[in-house]
Amino acid sequence: MSRILIIQGHPDASEPHLCHALADAYATGAAGAGHAVARLDLAAIDFPLLRSQKEQEDGTVPAAIAAAQTEIGAAEHMVLVFPLWLGGMPALVKAFFEQALRPGFAYSTELGPLKGALLKGRSLRIVITMGMPAWFYRLVYGAHSLKAMKVGMFGFVGFKPIRASLIGNVAGKDGRGREKWLARMKELGAAAA
Repeated sequence: MSRILIIQGHPDASEPHLCHALADAYATGAAGAGHAVARLDLAAIDFPLLRSQKEQEDGTVPAAIAAAQTEIGAAEHMVLVFPLWLGGMPALVKAFFEQALRPGFAYSTELGPLKGALLKGRSLRIVITMGMPAWFYRLVYGAHSLKAMKVGMFGFVGFKPIRASLIGNVAGKDGRGREKWLARMKELGAAAA
């Protein structure tokens, strides 16, 4: 059995969104299969923005981020769920990972970019919801933000394999389409994939 960390990155905590339901479905499937599940809801975590490279490399790690790093470090598999906003992850999600994936925790500045990944041995599933069709995001936009995350962020610090679930047309999803994706998330959770 695996230890799974689910990071729900929808910034709006005022009402439930599809991202919340997808994270819940994944957690239900994983727990039902006997996996240990931890969760982080980024909208509930208070942390400052980083404003310089020096602060990111040498600044004090906020308590909420240190707790999140503990969860990330303990996970064998991580799931990140967020909506596509302006072609990429919401600012809250980006700010969280700028804080959490610091040198000394996620990568070593002394070993260089090819040997410095400190989070090896962990797999990742990125779940992105979007208003446009997923095929349009892949074909027209080249899934550029997903590629950047896979290579420049998560691949850089050692996550492998990195898989993605792209859920398009969310504003127009009928009940059947939504239920299909929730069922798929439960299956993925049970498989820790």
